Amino acid sequence: MKVYADAPGRRTRQLLVDLLLIAWLVMWAWIGLVVHDGTMALAAPGRQTDASASAMAGQLRDAGGRLDDVPLVGEEVATPFDRAADASDGLAAAGRSSVAAVEKLALVLGFAIALIPMLVVLAFYVPGRLRFVREATAGARFIDSVDDLDLFALRALSNQPMRVLAKVSDDPAGDWRRRDPDVVRRLAEVELADVGLRPRRLPAA
Repeated sequence: MKVYADAPGRRTRQLLVDLLLIAWLVMWAWIGLVVHDGTMALAAPGRQTDASASAMAGQLRDAGGRLDDVPLVGEEVATPFDRAADASDGLAAAGRSSVAAVEKLALVLGFAIALIPMLVVLAFYVPGRLRFVREATAGARFIDSVDDLDLFALRALSNQPMRVLAKVSDDPAGDWRRRDPDVVRRLAEVELADVGLRPRRLPAA
């Protein structure tokens, strides 16, 4: 598989863009993590409420249990403590609920802030990059003989703009049909350069 072009200038540009892409992805992953951690800090009051209310409910139930053993009036005296313990449990549940909501929000925000810019750039960059790899890899398999030049010359006649063809020959199509070796080679070089293959790698005519 051919990942980078043969031409030094184009290969350098591809390497730089790939490195910039990696840096971009790492940067947004870090930003997403920072946002996640920052949002999670909002859950601290909920955790503290849960812990404090749970501890208070436990203490109230202990007190109510002791008072419940008092003869005659024990049950009546213990009832308010049990109700207060139930209220504390409700407060603790509310704290846990708020923590769960913050955790969900932190996860969604972290992923959204990180993934949206990542996916936007990848959607624009990856298809073209994969197309280059596919074309360059396929092209590299077709330059192992002089006869293969004709295929790339034909592709050049189909793909290249008129201004490029005019630099090769005044009659590129006619010269190709006449199998002019110089024109065929130059057309093939133009097409190969577009798919990232170095013209000097062409077999000798």
